[in-house]
Amino acid sequence: MSKAIAFIGLCITLVIIPVHHISAGYGDVDIPPRPPDAPSGSEFMASITDLGFADREDAIVQELLAGNIPGFMRNLVEIEETFNDADGNSHQVTYWVMPDYLAIGSDSNYCRVPMGPITAQHAADAFGTTMPTRKLVDNIYQHAAIKLEPKTYVPVGNQNEQVEKFIEHNSDIQAQFNAAGGALGQLVGGIKKDVVLSNKITDPSRPNHVVIYGWHWLNGTPIQPLTNIHINTYVDYSHGIRFLDSDIIIDGDSTTVQAILQDDTLYKILSDESGPMPVTSYIFNTNKPASFGVTSEYDGQIKCVVAPDANVDSYALHLSQDGEDFGDGIPFTGGEYVLEGLPSDSVMYVKLTSENSSGTSPFSEMLAVLPKSTDRGRILVVNGFDRGSDGNTYDFIRQHAAAVAQGNFAFASATNEAVTDGLVSLTDYPVVDYILGEESTADETFSGAEQILIAEYLEQGGRLFVSGSEIAWDLDYRGSTSDKTFFKTYLKARYSADAPGAVSGQHYAATGVSGGIFEDITAITFDNGTHGTYNVEWADALIPQGGAVEAIHYQNVTAHKVGGIQYEGLLGDGDTPGKLVYLGFPFETIYPDSTRNIIMENTLQFLSSAASASEPSVNTVPEEIVLAQNFPNPFNAETVVQYSLPVDADVLLIIYDTTGRHIKTLVNSRKNTGYHSVTWDATNDVGQRVSSGVYLYRISTGTYSQTRRLVVLQ
Repeated sequence: MSKAIAFIGLCITLVIIPVHHISAGYGDVDIPPRPPDAPSGSEFMASITDLGFADREDAIVQELLAGNIPGFMRNLVEIEETFNDADGNSHQVTYWVMPDYLAIGSDSNYCRVPMGPITAQHAADAFGTTMPTRKLVDNIYQHAAIKLEPKTYVPVGNQNEQVEKFIEHNSDIQAQFNAAGGALGQLVGGIKKDVVLSNKITDPSRPNHVVIYGWHWLNGTPIQPLTNIHINTYVDYSHGIRFLDSDIIIDGDSTTVQAILQDDTLYKILSDESGPMPVTSYIFNTNKPASFGVTSEYDGQIKCVVAPDANVDSYALHLSQDGEDFGDGIPFTGGEYVLEGLPSDSVMYVKLTSENSSGTSPFSEMLAVLPKSTDRGRILVVNGFDRGSDGNTYDFIRQHAAAVAQGNFAFASATNEAVTDGLVSLTDYPVVDYILGEESTADETFSGAEQILIAEYLEQGGRLFVSGSEIAWDLDYRGSTSDKTFFKTYLKARYSADAPGAVSGQHYAATGVSGGIFEDITAITFDNGTHGTYNVEWADALIPQGGAVEAIHYQNVTAHKVGGIQYEGLLGDGDTPGKLVYLGFPFETIYPDSTRNIIMENTLQFLSSAASASEPSVNTVPEEIVLAQNFPNPFNAETVVQYSLPVDADVLLIIYDTTGRHIKTLVNSRKNTGYHSVTWDATNDVGQRVSSGVYLYRISTGTYSQTRRLVVLQ
């Protein structure tokens, strides 16, 4: 059964309209007519359920700008009030506000949809509207014809940030509204927090954050004080967007919300904050650069590449040799800048700013490059840790860069946006180090676009080092079907628990596993928040899959103890062996430096070394058909069977028991020349788990057959 749902969106525009005499059209905002074929609210919400934040926001703004908004939302409610300015003078004010929080859909099927402030801002600019201040949120609540008790939910993981919770909240609100005898178009209060205009938008200590306020109890007390605690990519079910007409009337004359808020005296009419509000939009200047990379083609040279941005007039390249003190910046225009004559034996740290007529952006995240030729090869470090969590200083490339350079590897770096935008290609580098920190579900550890690129890279024989404390939680525990498949196939793991021993904030030590690449490292400690980075309370515990082996164990736990894995062999549908090292805790949080350097050295030695004797060499055609011994063997959950073909062939690969009874067909199709692998999960053709014991697996190509034995341990 579909639910009638409604969407909430809010944004503002930085437009100052001169005071003019009253004219018709107040409360008539510039929203396009709703298209006849526009999806209903429930249909739209179903379409965005599995999208990541960026894709979801794109879908929302497209529907809003196309006019897919209920008819009743277009009839703004007039409010008349008396307010004082900063000098204490009284003014008669008339303003118009949407009756409810912005929704997508029709009058009969709509959904209030929480969204980020930038998305809302684009819609507000297009409609000639703005968002309220804290003072106006209180005033709107006072005038609301329908006041409802706030509906809250106990946080469970990140469920409150998911579309399913948006839908549930909307349904619960609608039930309250109907029970109260509400009619469409009546002014409603108490159902959401507002995204608001505030001087906190430009708080230098919290750039790119969202300011929220309100959600009143029936006694008029707001649940949410004015705060900018959340990054502007954080959205939960309680966030709402309510638009006001930018045009208002004060003492019989027409002006705009923005003009009043920017006036040194009149601002107090609409705001209860201290001082005027020069910035009345969430798009108040150029955004800090997000999609860029720094590479090097020869000793002493670095090249910075930046994604095009129509809102940017120029950039500045800021350099540092210690990652702390940055210069004033070297200005450049266009998407590329080359700098030469730098010391080739010194890591160069880089930040960017961008500029347009409205000002200079905040600093970008930090990247780094070592412009040096070395026999040990070049590494690409990708910074994918964008989450605005406590302790994220956006400069953890310092720990990665220092450790890579210590091992005498040259390296370049890029943001993950630069990788997905195609500015920097993974396949140009034999080894990639992917920083994911505490990146989690709301920000996506690996987005759909990143998963495609990583899969292609590994299938072509790429070598990947990835670390982060929320990857398994995001992709396997909380992920979609495609996320789970990617995680299992290419990161060679399954989720075991969201902390060592399934207890958070208790275990911060690990050790190398005998036979693994870290077996010589008996003490690995990572940060509890007192060692210079951030508190890794929720380090992922892993289960190796598809031939991966345990490389690191958490100490002092007996269950959920695997903290790192390694793998070499074929990945996905690739026919060239790749390699993987995956840590369930962030590499940058390892301390002291000496341990961190050894971890990186062992990792890069493994990833950059030639293929093992049992692994096919990288660019060769098999000389004969070979059915390799499965690995691991014996096994419990899964095992991988590899085989090689010197020519294209029709392949039949079947599991039998020792009596010759057919158990499972693993392959029955034509395969190309090269190296192949297939995973068996110890189930039969109807999906039932087989019992413990010895089994046979046989490959047939018409002219050739071979049989091997494997052991299942349940």
